[in-house]
Amino acid sequence: MSDLRARVEGVLEELRPFLRSDGGDVQLVDVDAAAGIVRLKLVGACGGCPSSTQTVQHGIKVRLQEAVPEIREIVAV
Repeated sequence: MSDLRARVEGVLEELRPFLRSDGGDVQLVDVDAAAGIVRLKLVGACGGCPSSTQTVQHGIKVRLQEAVPEIREIVAV
């Protein structure tokens, strides 16, 4: 596992209790270290929630970019 991927996973582990409290979770689909792109999938209640895009854009994205500044883009798939 690359260092970047491990760091992203670490941040997601921090966020999971919040997501799980609402019946959801997040899966790391891919990390493209060269391009600085992280692909995430919201699952459970978060996967079908109309606010899932907001969850990624405002909650997950902000925390990931604070902790892993080399990430340039976060994509929900």
